[in-house]
Amino acid sequence: MCAQLTATVGNRLQVGVALRALRQLIADPEDTPRVFEIMRALGGPALARGLRRFRGSAVGRRVMAEDVDLIDTLRDRHTLAALPTGTLGRAYYDFIYGESLSAEGLAAASENYDDLPPDYKRFAERMRDQHDLWHTVTQYGRDTLGEACLLAFTYAQTGNRGVGVIVLAAAWKLREELGNGVFKAIWRAYQAGRHASWLPEQDWEALLSLPLADVQRQLAIPPPLSYREVLASTLSTQSA
Repeated sequence: MCAQLTATVGNRLQVGVALRALRQLIADPEDTPRVFEIMRALGGPALARGLRRFRGSAVGRRVMAEDVDLIDTLRDRHTLAALPTGTLGRAYYDFIYGESLSAEGLAAASENYDDLPPDYKRFAERMRDQHDLWHTVTQYGRDTLGEACLLAFTYAQTGNRGVGVIVLAAAWKLREELGNGVFKAIWRAYQAGRHASWLPEQDWEALLSLPLADVQRQLAIPPPLSYREVLASTLSTQSA
């Protein structure tokens, strides 16, 4: 049964759908739903492969057995706001609400996963809901380069070909605006994703109360130095 589901979930590439969505995303980088559309259209076996690995972890088995929804924790803004300054949960709270975002907003912008089998749906939604947590622990911002770097990190973690395509398109477009340092920043983000712990299997609900610096060390996530260098160079140029 598992093999049959793997064969039917997400393996068929939808190149036409992806290209159309990619053109729309290039025209409007804020068009978040197109990101999810491309990821699904070109994802291939990435979701099934990730789910198999997730099921093999203690956190994955608990999430599946107890029907844990990460978004329930992330939208509890009162609990997050009450966490001490410097914790992952407080840094996440400051990040998303400082940017006028919300956990529900990301869910609303994503594709509907109701057509997937229950375990696939739960894993896909948990992956989606982690996105801004990954922003928080990697320290890549919501500017266009920050999103591109986080997607490079994500591609290294998930192997989703749709994410890889978005990263390549973003790199060439951003190079025209920000210079060759973009390639270094994105490459370093990809390398960071390869060497970090596998983020999808982390117990994010428990990590929220820990100091952010401790979580970064635990997950082997380095500071985004090349990304910051490009931002600093851009600001210097603009103020000259």
